[in-house]
Amino acid sequence: MSEEKALKVGPSGIEVAYERFGDPQAPPVLLIMGIAIQMSGWPDGFCAELVARDLQPIRFDNRDVGLSSHFPGAPTPDLQAALDGDMSSASYTLSDMAADAVGLLDVLGLDRAHLVGSSMGGAIAQTIAIEHPGRVLSLTSMMSTTGDPSVGQAKPEALAALAGPAPQGRQDAIDQMVRAVRALGSPGFEIDEAAVADRAGRSFDRAYDPLGVARQAVASVASGDRTERLRSLDVPTLVIHGADDLMCDVSGGRATAAAIPGAELVVIDGMGHDLPRALWPEIATRIAGLAQAAEARSAHD
Repeated sequence: MSEEKALKVGPSGIEVAYERFGDPQAPPVLLIMGIAIQMSGWPDGFCAELVARDLQPIRFDNRDVGLSSHFPGAPTPDLQAALDGDMSSASYTLSDMAADAVGLLDVLGLDRAHLVGSSMGGAIAQTIAIEHPGRVLSLTSMMSTTGDPSVGQAKPEALAALAGPAPQGRQDAIDQMVRAVRALGSPGFEIDEAAVADRAGRSFDRAYDPLGVARQAVASVASGDRTERLRSLDVPTLVIHGADDLMCDVSGGRATAAAIPGAELVVIDGMGHDLPRALWPEIATRIAGLAQAAEARSAHD
């Protein structure tokens, strides 16, 4: 299905670029991506795996990336200040991004959906489940954490891989993304560098906004620790984390699963902070299994 644009989405009234796959009558799965990554971070092939399991994946650009609304007039984001406790440069929080996602469901006429979030997208999905529980059929939090700064930390080598100036042009953006995936990706699985480069190039062509990425990062820091609020959730939950994730230590996934009552934790050896092609079938199968159980529970309720 072709990419579309939803207008006047959520309380902020933003525009959201999105794409739906599969049968529009199939159970909807809202795919929520992490910092800096456009909706193509959920590859077509992964979406096809979900469609093959009788689901309807919906991917979208978060605010400040891709073709969704950007906020160039917002305060200049200062990530280091936020990490030091000064949140004055935050233009929004994950609660606002969660409201964007719920607003997209409204535009699409969907009362509830299965949520799948990766990295910051996992934190957004958790926030939706906390703040909009009636809209959530199931929750899958991948390579994410609770917001507790004592868990899910990035390793120094991960931060070093992301350090440096913003890309100076298209090829530099591609090269930086390939280097990042080499450093942060899954050591137990082959990295498709050609696919990474292609996706990075297409993302640069669609939209390039390093300040938007920084605003997302500050929003994530400014949103704080969700642990206690996660304890109140009553939703079928799956937590997937790579044992070899350098960007978000597996302690973040363990803490997420420990906080959410009844959550299932799946730690995958050899998986880092990416979605390697070899794992698409397994991850799609686990998401589908959770969705089927949640659908049965919902019908019973």
